[in-house]
Amino acid sequence: MGMRPMQERAYTKRGEQYLLIKSPPASGKSRALMFIALDKLHNQGLEQAIIVVPEKSIGGSFMDEPLSKFGFWSDWVVKPQWNLCNAPGPVEERVDPSKIKAVGQFLASGDKVLVCTHATFRFAVEQLGVEAFDNRLIAVDEFHHVSASDDNRLGNQLAEFIRRDKAHIVAMTGSYFRGDAVPVLTPEDEAKFETVTYTYYEQLNGYEHLKALNIGYFFYTGWYLSAIEAVLDPSKKTIVHIPSVNARENPKIGKVTEVEHIMETLGEWRGVDEKTGFHLIDLPEGRQIKIADLVDDSDTARRGKVLAALKDPMHRNDRDHVDIIIALGMAKEGFDWIWCEHALTVGYRSSLTEIIQIIGRATRDAFGKESATFTNLIAEPDASEAAVVGAINDTLKAIAASLLMEQVLAPRFTFTPKDTGPLEDFDYGPGGYKEGETNVGVREATGQLHFEIKGLIEPKSVEAQRICKEDLNEVITQFVQDKTSLEQGMFNEETVPQELTQLKMGKIVRDRYPKLSAEDQEAVRQHAIAALNFTQKAKEIASSLNNGKGDDEKVNTALIDGVRKFAMDVRDLDIDLIDSINPFEAAYAVLAKSMNETVLKQVQSVISAKKVKISSEEARDLAERALRFKKERGRLPEITSHDAWEKRMAEGVAAFARYRAQANDG
Repeated sequence: MGMRPMQERAYTKRGEQYLLIKSPPASGKSRALMFIALDKLHNQGLEQAIIVVPEKSIGGSFMDEPLSKFGFWSDWVVKPQWNLCNAPGPVEERVDPSKIKAVGQFLASGDKVLVCTHATFRFAVEQLGVEAFDNRLIAVDEFHHVSASDDNRLGNQLAEFIRRDKAHIVAMTGSYFRGDAVPVLTPEDEAKFETVTYTYYEQLNGYEHLKALNIGYFFYTGWYLSAIEAVLDPSKKTIVHIPSVNARENPKIGKVTEVEHIMETLGEWRGVDEKTGFHLIDLPEGRQIKIADLVDDSDTARRGKVLAALKDPMHRNDRDHVDIIIALGMAKEGFDWIWCEHALTVGYRSSLTEIIQIIGRATRDAFGKESATFTNLIAEPDASEAAVVGAINDTLKAIAASLLMEQVLAPRFTFTPKDTGPLEDFDYGPGGYKEGETNVGVREATGQLHFEIKGLIEPKSVEAQRICKEDLNEVITQFVQDKTSLEQGMFNEETVPQELTQLKMGKIVRDRYPKLSAEDQEAVRQHAIAALNFTQKAKEIASSLNNGKGDDEKVNTALIDGVRKFAMDVRDLDIDLIDSINPFEAAYAVLAKSMNETVLKQVQSVISAKKVKISSEEARDLAERALRFKKERGRLPEITSHDAWEKRMAEGVAAFARYRAQANDG
């Protein structure tokens, strides 16, 4: 019926009252919703569908669509008066009484579909109450804007809708996590949703042209305007996001002057195209390129002309329409330019969600576009110690974003204990599954990998099983954003890997899922650390298979080979081995190549000097691990041991005893 694989997968779940679609930017979520909404309106008895988008520009994704042309039984039609995103008014909408009134008029009408912004919907719910939306579909696009925190009004309203249980909700997101690590939904509410997951790996695998996505950071000293020439290739269709006003990378010369400098770096300015407002630049080799400036907002008419030219449907499939787009706060979420093959961002963006959205601008499939790249251009910490301490945060955040994106791009992992048996539709290589041996199964179509791990704990409860199947990336997100873990894991050579893999990850899982049993918490911890370490080992091996070119275009396709090789190279894959791998080892190797050696050593000395005291909670965790050690070995860990982890457990037992003694004295 004209559906892509992700849309077909979502459509099979169309009967669910609460549906959560986790799928990358450009995978077709808007159209998937059209199919689902039409079925709910025509076959499931719902009265109306309300589509809620974060900003007016994204409302264009839900305009009329002749779905019957491709074999579906109905077309998607939104009457002009009910697409409130097309109505005149400010782009940054706060309170627009006319639009809030229009929502009420729509609910009273016999029409079927309304499109509005998150802001309009929030105010309408406040005025009309949640009961006004009974027996209607509420579809929330870019769902990561919602959160379970008390001060997120849309999040609180959705919780009310779920408690009332009279509306249907479809939530869609390309980045189901937030930069602030606040959960999007509470675990109790999320458990009510049926989840449809479509991965980046599947998306790239299913594309006709685009087959690889490369993620990297590039450090520079001095001005970024001097360094940008090394990473800005005018032969690649590029979106450049210049640094925000408060970023360390901002040269403090004014945003318009920054754009002029970038254009001067590329070639000679030849004026502005009358029709489009694009700048014309002659390159040294004689070719002329067109640059769209979305930074200069001093002349609204001129800026409007540039935006209109970029959105012109006549040029949607014209690769030569524009070559480079330079932006500050625009051209991120929902911005559609299929030819973009390089997203170059100057300065670290504090939100991981924002980075995912920027990367999403380059992940559209287009003829002749075999690979896409995201580059984060970051100022190296200064040589003085005070500046190193202040600036290392940006570096750590960039590394965290890179680690997370590697995880998002990796194949999906399924882990089971040793000798569980083969899983359906997995290929175990020549000779198939062999009991007693190290088995690696691959499901090529969906990019899934099955590994058996000795000593792995299986999740028992339904919720723990769901987390291991759907939520590992959310757990990993929180882990790689933990500043202390990242600092100690990357720059302190004395850090024992198990302090990160067992203690830090264990605490994150306990804090995130306090209602799970201790055994289920340990199962989630093991699955999350296995997924992260498998990806990191695969990256390391894929890089060496590729002659050490870690950023080579073939890395994506080599990931499966890398993971397979890692599993096959060890005689027995067990959880103790996985816990003994520092998850940040591979990232450090990449950083060491890209950062000035003197600065790197200074960063190391600053962080190694931070003595991380054992907290009472970590002491208790170490004491519990020491008891497990005693059960297995028949003795307690010894403080004089040459094994760093055994020694650390013994230190934890001593610290735990001290904390208990202090508590008793108190």
